[in-house]
Amino acid sequence: MRDLIGFWSYALAACAFASVTLWRLRSRVDRSDQLLLGACFVTAVWAVIAGVCGREAPLTMIFGNLRSLAWVILLYDMSAGVRSQASRGLRLVFGAVALVIGLSLVLSLLSLAMSRGTDEFEQLLAASRLLRITMSAGILVLVHNVYGHAAPDSRVRIRGPMLGLTLMFGYDLNLATVAYLRSDGAGDLYRLRGLFLALTAPFFTSTGGAKDSLKIKLSRAATFQSLSLFAICCYLATMAVLAGTFRSPTWGLASAGSAFLFLLLVAGAATLVLSEHARGWIKVKLAKHLFEHRYDYRSEWLRFTETLGRSGPEAAPLGDRIVNAFAAIVDSPGGLLLVNDAGGTIAAAAAWNWPGAHPPAGHPEADASFWSEVEARGRIIEFEALRRGWGDVVDRSLAVPTWMLEDPCVWAGIPLVHHNRLVGIVLLAAPEYRRPLDWEDFDLLRTAGRQAASSLAEAHGQEALSNAQRFEEFNRRFAFILHDVKNLVSQLSLLARNAERHAENPEFRADMIATLKSSVGKMNDLLARLSPHTGARVSSTDSQPLRPLLIEAIAGKRRNHEVRLTGETNRHAEVDAAAFEQAIGHLLQNAIEASPANEPVTVRVTERGETVAISIIDKGCGMDVDFVRNRLFQPFSSTKQGGFGVGAFEARSLLVAMGGRVSVDSRPGKGTTFTILLPASQSRSEPAGDKLRISA
Repeated sequence: MRDLIGFWSYALAACAFASVTLWRLRSRVDRSDQLLLGACFVTAVWAVIAGVCGREAPLTMIFGNLRSLAWVILLYDMSAGVRSQASRGLRLVFGAVALVIGLSLVLSLLSLAMSRGTDEFEQLLAASRLLRITMSAGILVLVHNVYGHAAPDSRVRIRGPMLGLTLMFGYDLNLATVAYLRSDGAGDLYRLRGLFLALTAPFFTSTGGAKDSLKIKLSRAATFQSLSLFAICCYLATMAVLAGTFRSPTWGLASAGSAFLFLLLVAGAATLVLSEHARGWIKVKLAKHLFEHRYDYRSEWLRFTETLGRSGPEAAPLGDRIVNAFAAIVDSPGGLLLVNDAGGTIAAAAAWNWPGAHPPAGHPEADASFWSEVEARGRIIEFEALRRGWGDVVDRSLAVPTWMLEDPCVWAGIPLVHHNRLVGIVLLAAPEYRRPLDWEDFDLLRTAGRQAASSLAEAHGQEALSNAQRFEEFNRRFAFILHDVKNLVSQLSLLARNAERHAENPEFRADMIATLKSSVGKMNDLLARLSPHTGARVSSTDSQPLRPLLIEAIAGKRRNHEVRLTGETNRHAEVDAAAFEQAIGHLLQNAIEASPANEPVTVRVTERGETVAISIIDKGCGMDVDFVRNRLFQPFSSTKQGGFGVGAFEARSLLVAMGGRVSVDSRPGKGTTFTILLPASQSRSEPAGDKLRISA
């Protein structure tokens, strides 16, 4: 009858974990979910073998070790962030547990070659039970540390699997301890083991702790790991005392004592897992009685700065990170960042898990008074103390907005002061275990507030600088466009004057229409360049024949002055056609304006190794060395009446963007030569032209 109970008990466990596996297969799974599925499947297989073969069968022991190994691998995957940030203690526990599982698996394999009932087999069973005690205790320590290092929002997701593992291996620890101390007294516990495991299966149907969902919170890992080991050792010592005391035929008393102790252990573990208030109370008491200071300041500061400095496409906005960093210090579930908007009222700029209401439409005068008082005092605000009358006279005189006092979620306010100027206020929601803040809280939060205020002020400064740069870019574009518009106006003015004399000439009319179409196209291009979405003027370069580009640039100036094109005009160069034509036009315009009416401007093309040289030569007034060096290529610097001083600057900018260089040779009264060097192309498709003369 007892064997039948054991069989159906393990059959129920197998069905339960198989059902969990099928249930979780219905949705898309990631790496950690795959490991959870594998662990549940191995547990189901082990339960089938244990029900059929019995507890001391070698096959049962082998699959029991594989089941434990599967759950440890899952915990290892979940604790990736913990292992990279916490102390070495957790890694040592993982290594020790893996070693124990390996030794137990070796013993299980050796049992395949032994006969049951022999002394060697019994000694192997005793050693295997001792290893299972150590293995179960180690896995419980791992469960505690993985759960203890997870951030509060991550613990909600892994709470079910962690509670299931605690109950599963807590029962195994109890069973292995009883079996080791009294091998003939653990039969009933073994038979009911399958039923107990079946009851833990529903805990694994909730979302498992995927590695990516764990946000690690640094704590005093070594201390709490030691406390975990100490508690487990105390439990083992108590179990040993009970077993030693009741070594008699009245084994029922020992079983009752063991069951009662195990129930107490389960109740305590469930309370800690499910109750935020209990965990907060224990943390406060441990920090108060075991440590000289409440906080591990090094760990807190590293965590705080890491949260503020987090970057990347998946990083939250700075405001949310600031609130998150403060909430983690005092175990607050969420918070709100308040700023003083342009209208003088307090508004929410960021929120992180904020459970309360957002600021209502306030009164500018009242909000300004509260803001200025907080800025002048720079003190942490305890809203719970203000509601209950705990605050001192100074705090009670603070004109706190009504909605902050009426909202029970508002627990503490941290002013963010940068250079004696308040840039924001962080409101924290009340934790489950509410405690009065003390001097350590005030000092840490005030110091962290100054760091956060600096980061927030820097972000505001960067935003203002970015806006100023966008306006500067627009003004720069507008200055260039205004210069081009002036040239177009000059061209159209000349066309209008000539139209009065040559309107009846068909050739002039055809030329006028072509000029007007060209001017309209250039104006449309200028309007497009004013758009903030327009990219760089030089987007790409390719091999272009220089002759048609130079003729087009010269043709726009031919009505003002005689321009001669000479040299090796059949050359090709790597240029952007539109930008090159505009740059040549700027330099030609300057040369024409500087030259006497009877002196032509010459454009000469020559080849210099791997570059093409384009020289623009005039016989004008020339420039001295100081002007060329300090003023020629500076924007808004011009010696011409009504000039904007951006032509030469824009021309050089365009040519440099194409990979070219510009040099100037000028002397007062001797004229000026601009030499442009551009990367040469290997194409030679254009026919050579010795000399081209274009004049008015």
